[in-house]
Amino acid sequence: MWDLLFGAAYYPEYMPYDRMKKDMEMMKRAGMNTLRIAESTWSSLEPEDGRFDFSYIDGVLEAAKAGGMSVIIGTPTYALPPWLVKKEPEIIVEQKGGRALYGARQLMDIVHPTYRFHAERVIRQLAKHTAKHGTVIGFQIDNETKHYGNYGKYAQELFVNYLRERFVTTEALNQAFCLNFWSNAVHGWDDFPNIKGCCNAGLGSCYAAFLRKLAAEFLKWQAEIVAEYKRDDQFITHNFDFEWKKFGADIAQDGYSYGVQPDLNHAEASTAVSMAGTDIYHPTQDELTGAEISFGGDEIRCLKQKNYLVLETQAQGFKNWTPYPGQLKLHAYSHLASGANGLLYWNWHSIHNGYEAYWMGLLGHDLEENETYREACLIGEEWRRIGKRLSRLKKENKVAVVVDNVSLDALKWYPADKDLSYNDIVRWMYDSLYELNIECDVVDVHSLVPERYRMIVTPALYSVSEETVEALEKFVREGGVLVSSFRSFVADRNLRIYPDRKPHGLNECFGMMYRQFTEPGRTLVEGRQARYFAELLQAQGAETLAPYEHRYWGGYSAVTKNSYGDGNAYYAGTYLEKEQLKKYLLMAAKDAGIKIPAQRWPVIIKSGTSDGKKLHYILHYSEEDREIDCPYEKATDLISGKSYRSGEKILLKDWDVKILEENQENRQAVERVW
Repeated sequence: MWDLLFGAAYYPEYMPYDRMKKDMEMMKRAGMNTLRIAESTWSSLEPEDGRFDFSYIDGVLEAAKAGGMSVIIGTPTYALPPWLVKKEPEIIVEQKGGRALYGARQLMDIVHPTYRFHAERVIRQLAKHTAKHGTVIGFQIDNETKHYGNYGKYAQELFVNYLRERFVTTEALNQAFCLNFWSNAVHGWDDFPNIKGCCNAGLGSCYAAFLRKLAAEFLKWQAEIVAEYKRDDQFITHNFDFEWKKFGADIAQDGYSYGVQPDLNHAEASTAVSMAGTDIYHPTQDELTGAEISFGGDEIRCLKQKNYLVLETQAQGFKNWTPYPGQLKLHAYSHLASGANGLLYWNWHSIHNGYEAYWMGLLGHDLEENETYREACLIGEEWRRIGKRLSRLKKENKVAVVVDNVSLDALKWYPADKDLSYNDIVRWMYDSLYELNIECDVVDVHSLVPERYRMIVTPALYSVSEETVEALEKFVREGGVLVSSFRSFVADRNLRIYPDRKPHGLNECFGMMYRQFTEPGRTLVEGRQARYFAELLQAQGAETLAPYEHRYWGGYSAVTKNSYGDGNAYYAGTYLEKEQLKKYLLMAAKDAGIKIPAQRWPVIIKSGTSDGKKLHYILHYSEEDREIDCPYEKATDLISGKSYRSGEKILLKDWDVKILEENQENRQAVERVW
């Protein structure tokens, strides 16, 4: 096994002519060691019903073997062949607006029996054909799996069965979701209506969670099939992706990875894989901040509590992603700094026709060397030299950001503001921590183990169980620090709003309560505009860190802090400017005893341990040169070999990277504790 995987998705079946030998030579020259193949071309692998052709797979495997490279095999189940749709048209997913039209990928009904039959057959044939080949190190099941808005008859029948098993009686169902409203109460399971017309937030959210469950089970089903054929030393992975933040146009090539994936619960689905993988795309050029790489890595790393693979990330991408010199290298090390054990570009070459023709690969349409390729060669050379010292980075963060798909659904039904989504609130809090160099885990609410952390942050945790409320109360009482935002602790897991003072169950912990909320309008907080939503907090023992500034709302608190038991609880009742939020996060981190580097973004410091040695990635997201003081008593930059002592100046050039390994004799960091 390689210390760090480095490579690309490779599609010789898309090439305008046969150039596999040259491609392998160029990949080896770039220091690449891994290819990902097969995940998108079912119609090439099975051109006719039951007739399989693995000739191009064999060609890649033999070329990889000759070049000493490894291969990840992807199951091709996310893009349907035309013959299968002709055979069974209803295999195309029925969505809320009607049945989708054939053409794009990811338009299948993942629970349709005919789809499952043919998907299982091609998975078995491919796994059987490739698993014993020595170059194959693992399998990727499906591709960026979701539920695709399935409102088909099979999904709806399964949902009713799920409800019957969960609630047993329709009376319990009606009570859980307040279905008496607008005469939606059901008094016989056979009377359950088509969910397409659902106007009940709780029931609608329940169906969304059920669809995520079906998608997770779909991945587990694929993993079980592959497991029958794979060797013990081969992994099973999946490329989990994120919500896509669009700039405006409704096309894929106009956005980037942004926040929690709405259509698949990563924690639930991750039980299907032995190694977590991810696809992370992000702004670059003047918009490169590193925040998307960091958020994605911090979430994916926590799925298995170990290192992960970046199975897709951009090389050139589309026009506003063509990287400035030095940025491709900065991207690569940013992934490693969050715990990645390697990365693969999407893709090796640019495609000469089709929907993603201008989603540029490492090579352009001329398939020749370019500046981006040459920078990849530099990355490969460095990873050959120091990769062993960077692999299997272990991170032990003491801050957790808690995320939740049900709360995401809730804020679609009950938005705080039409211009503010759940993921906007998540990224508001996460990005503020990131820019302060407060490293954190991004943890699904069901996976949260409070005892691992000193500080827990809950962005808009609208839907919360009594068990979670009790766990967080205990966490603070026993010495932890809790930081929560508006729209937290409002409703139960069925989105039934708790009939008490908010935040539910934590009035004493936060030392405050609120009964009303409002549009901020001209309300100020510390002289700056409050935005989107304002809860009118009434301090009841808590310290008011910032009141609202308004003729009528001025008697209410905007931000509070309360000492409770041995810990502290902070609450922001409105959307603050980032610099304001950062001030309170620093206060909370100080209370939690979190060590924070003196530097701030655009200098990001991420730390961990590899082979017992403390590593610190210094990532510089700016074209402006700057100097920083070495924050460690004695350390050596693994890339350049240069040594530094505490207080010595470290020059950071544009888009620069340093990886400081602390001296083994004395690894005590000289860090400012806020």
